[in-house]
Amino acid sequence: MPLTKIGPVANFPVNKGVCVDVGGKKIAVFNATGQYYAVDDTCPHRGASLSQGSLSGTSVHCPWHGAEVDVRTGQCGPPAPHPVTTYDVSCDGQDVFIDLG
Repeated sequence: MPLTKIGPVANFPVNKGVCVDVGGKKIAVFNATGQYYAVDDTCPHRGASLSQGSLSGTSVHCPWHGAEVDVRTGQCGPPAPHPVTTYDVSCDGQDVFIDLG
C-alpha cells in the first residue's frame, strides 16, 4: 500500500499523541523527540484512546488503567491482554506519512 500523508510536522508535537483517521482506522501517532511512531489508537484492555495517554520515551500509558504500550513494537503491559498493531511512519521534513501495508 502506498504512503498516506497524515499532515504537516506541526500537527505532531514532541512527546504528544495525536489521533488520525486513515481509511476509517483510528491510529495514534506519537512524536518521540523527532522520531515518529504509530499504533492502533484503541487500548486492548477496555478501549481507551492511546493518543490521549502520556508518552514517556517510547512508552505510552493508557489514560484509563495505566497499561504501558511500547509505541515501537506495540507490546503492552498489564492489564492489556495483547499487543496493538504498529504502522510504519516516515517524515520528509515537512509532512508525516503512514504506511498501513
